[in-house]
Amino acid sequence: MTRPVASSRRHVSQKASRFTESVIREMTREALKYEAVNLSQGFPDFAAPEELKRAAMRAIEDDVNQYAITWGAKDFRDAVAAKTKWSLGLDVDPETELTVTCGSTEGMIAAMMATVDPTEEVVIFEPFYENYAPDAILSDARPRYVPLRAPDWTFDQAELRAAFNERTKAIIICNPNNPTGKVFTRDELEFIAALCQEHDALCFTDEIYEHIIYPREDAEVAHISMAQLPGMRERTVIVNSMSKTYSVTGWRVGYCIAPPEITSAIRKVHDFLTVGAAAPLQRAGAYALSLPPEYYEHLQKEYLRRRDMLLPALEEAGFRVFRPDGAYYIMTDISRFGFRDDVEFTRHLVREIGVACVPGSSFYSRPELGAQQVRFCFCKRDETLEAAAERLRKLQKQ
Repeated sequence: MTRPVASSRRHVSQKASRFTESVIREMTREALKYEAVNLSQGFPDFAAPEELKRAAMRAIEDDVNQYAITWGAKDFRDAVAAKTKWSLGLDVDPETELTVTCGSTEGMIAAMMATVDPTEEVVIFEPFYENYAPDAILSDARPRYVPLRAPDWTFDQAELRAAFNERTKAIIICNPNNPTGKVFTRDELEFIAALCQEHDALCFTDEIYEHIIYPREDAEVAHISMAQLPGMRERTVIVNSMSKTYSVTGWRVGYCIAPPEITSAIRKVHDFLTVGAAAPLQRAGAYALSLPPEYYEHLQKEYLRRRDMLLPALEEAGFRVFRPDGAYYIMTDISRFGFRDDVEFTRHLVREIGVACVPGSSFYSRPELGAQQVRFCFCKRDETLEAAAERLRKLQKQ
């Protein structure tokens, strides 16, 4: 019998060794394990619109079950272009400026791999959605982090300017922001746009929460796409998806809008990453994107109501909350509870209190920056939020 030869060769790439599995999705597994109320991963626990589900069933019954065009079925691309026209006022050519992807997650990594070369830098605001740092690593980019500071999650203009240099290829913006709920103001976006133009840099703008915005009495809150600003249409990649707006996070149908040259490159990368998104779900997506403005108004009101259910429950339990202007997450400060760090706290919360959230350190380049923060999501049924509120009251007694 021949014995295997010992080897000193690494069988795991350096890239894969530089990041961990998703902490957010790990917390969903913890919630299932301990039968906790899951306020960690951002997926709705309520039904998608009935007519949208029926549209998907009709598509399957109509045998829309084979490959769609790699970069997206024509009816879905046409629907994206039409919706982008009325919602953002942008004319998008569905033949040359649009790529349908397997969710916005694939859209972002495909866009970065299509545009970024080794040693080039990508500026990332932190706290950031946890995929962005691995995206930078997988696309051979060097991430440069710029802090957003609580309570309003504003950035320092001097710090952002210092992050841009001759190696800067792009900046990533999530607007409205996950995890903070920040909605960037026009002044902030114009400052970022000026830096992009000065340094000939791109902007990847994740707009998956574009329709989930909450009005304020003391300030104007509105979603503005970077591509709407003068001089930015030709250097912006819009990344979006059906997931959050239509409550179908498991369908994995997203898209990128970009200038023709960049779109051509994204399509090539996308083709060899995933080939294409699910054909029947693209057919159903074309229906979803044709819904009238009233649908989005109702969506906004419902999420505002849910936000205002969870906020007071968190405050009463002892959290310091940072009120979001958009998306469906609430970042909180846990320093009042006296735990060593966010990981210790979230373990206690899921195992002893019965509520799952996400440790704040997973949203930072250095864990200590988020060691006293955790994130809750409120894209849940009323009874789910009520159950969470009831369990969180146990924290007052400890």
